[in-house]
Amino acid sequence: MEKPELSKFMNAETFSSYYYLKEELVAFCKELGLPTSGNKQELTKRIAYFLETGCCLQPSKRVIKKAIHDDLYLTTLIEPNIICSEKHRTFFKQHIGSSFTFCVTFQKWLKHHAGKTYADAIAAYHQLLQDKSTQDLKIGEQFAYNAYIRAYFADHKNGRLQDAIACWNYKKQLKGKPVYEREDEIAVGIHNSH
Repeated sequence: MEKPELSKFMNAETFSSYYYLKEELVAFCKELGLPTSGNKQELTKRIAYFLETGCCLQPSKRVIKKAIHDDLYLTTLIEPNIICSEKHRTFFKQHIGSSFTFCVTFQKWLKHHAGKTYADAIAAYHQLLQDKSTQDLKIGEQFAYNAYIRAYFADHKNGRLQDAIACWNYKKQLKGKPVYEREDEIAVGIHNSH
């Protein structure tokens, strides 16, 4: 069965069985008069709730607190509910180097380690980089395309991106989660040797 068009008449179960792009979800929220803020998972939850109940699930309010510290030092404690700002980026670039970037795993580490020092954070950053180079990190559920493409190339070391994208475009139209399977290639007429 092909992916159904988004409609206020579809049921939540059918809606949840298919993959929709964030842009499609935002447009559908606008059509329904629902809030369009939030990430893909929040939009999906909001739409499913509406289709199930006919009611609007309001986006969660994010409380943004002013940073506790004006200046950061190695001995400064990481504040609760840290928001990675330009001030933080500048601090880490000074202590780690110009190659510093806020990767998702490091941001999560900061959020879960309030009360530790920024010196601890720098040590953790280096450890996370080392771990990243020795292990295959899990891609978040909201990045289905990236996970699919990674799985395709894990199966085809010398594969072509064009083929991976063709398989992805086929798979995302099907019911269920768009997870790579070798059968996807056959369905789109690609014949690779493994």
